[in-house]
Amino acid sequence: MLSYKILTLGELETNCYLVWETETKEAIIIDPADEGEFIADECERLRLKVKSIGLTHGHFDHVLGAMSLSLIFKVAVGYSFLDKFLLKRQNDTVKYFLKKTIRIPSFKNEIDLDQIEAINLGQDSLKIIKLPGHTPGGIGFYNQKDNWIISGDTVFADGIGSYDHKYSNKSDLLLSVNKIRKLNEVLILPGHGESTYLSEF
Repeated sequence: MLSYKILTLGELETNCYLVWETETKEAIIIDPADEGEFIADECERLRLKVKSIGLTHGHFDHVLGAMSLSLIFKVAVGYSFLDKFLLKRQNDTVKYFLKKTIRIPSFKNEIDLDQIEAINLGQDSLKIIKLPGHTPGGIGFYNQKDNWIISGDTVFADGIGSYDHKYSNKSDLLLSVNKIRKLNEVLILPGHGESTYLSEF
């Protein structure tokens, strides 16, 4: 059985998810928005055995804590390499939105989530579902047993994600939303805000 805890972090109030298998405590950190040391402390408090870090997409507000956490726990960072260009331009993006400079993330150990089907945690797993549209490499982490999905910025409680970036694609985004809809009343754990169901809007 998988459990999760939500940490809302950073200036854009991004949801970071700690997901773990209850018996073994094997865990993944998904979208470490900021405050890597705080996230690490919370993992230690919960006695989690962090096995990897996952990113739903490459926007800076979902990534800022990933580099420090990958060093602290000595684990790989998994994301769609289609969003690698977003990681490379993060300093400019953060300057624009937050008016500060950051160190551009550089991960010694990376995994292209487009190339794997699931992430195993103990006797359970999270299925990788491709959700392009908001960004080219959008990823969802789906718990099939309990029917919930960490969807990044694809869907929110008040509607679908944005598609106004040059690299966004409205048609792809709508197809991704429909892909989530076909999961049959799945609980959506979004990148920002409250959890929701597609039937609620």
